[in-house]
Order: sequence, then C-alpha cells, then structure tokens
Amino acid sequence: MKRAAFLLFALAAAATGAQAMSIRELRTLEAGEKDGKAYASYYLVGVLEGLREGVEASQRNGQKPVFCVEGRRLEPSMARSLYQTELSRNSDSYEADMPVQLVMIGALRNSYRCTR
Repeated sequence: MKRAAFLLFALAAAATGAQAMSIRELRTLEAGEKDGKAYASYYLVGVLEGLREGVEASQRNGQKPVFCVEGRRLEPSMARSLYQTELSRNSDSYEADMPVQLVMIGALRNSYRCTR
C-alpha cells in the first residue's frame, strides 16, 4: 500500500512539474499572511483534486486504486478536515518536511478504503 501511495505521489508530482509544499511550508503559509489560511485551504483542495484525478487515471489504465470513493461523498470543502484528521491521528508518522500530498493520500486511503 505504501509503495502504491508513493508511486501515485511521484506521478502526481512529475505531472505538475512543481515542487510539492511541505507540512512546514503549509503551516508557515497559514500563519504568515493575512489570507494565509485561505491560500492553504485552496492548496489542500488542489491536492485533493489532483490525487483524485490521479487515482481515476490509474484506474482507467487498469491499475488498482489507492483509495476508492465508490459513490461516497468527497467534496473539495472536505480537504482541510481530511488533512487535519490524518495529521492528528497519525502525528508520529509525519515529519514537518514531508509533502502535504503524502498526508492527504494517507487521509484518503484511510477514509475511502476500497471495498471491491
């Protein structure tokens, strides 16, 4: 499972061509600017949507998905709570310099387990 999550993250990072924001950078963004919390929320929504699209693309290519929405509710407004819940539940698994995407894929994998 971790290998699949890492592979998905690597593919998503390569596709965007941009360097992923770390947990520390996201916290700094939230605290440092007037609209920092809003910017961080937009970033989390982008990460969520990017990971979801990545999983859907891998499924179209016949690969086993890392997480499955399977008709359950998953909306952009849920990005922050998914991220924060994952960090709270598994705080000992994440270091500040790890990418936000890694936390989000963990959140999605734990909240949207594949049942089929």
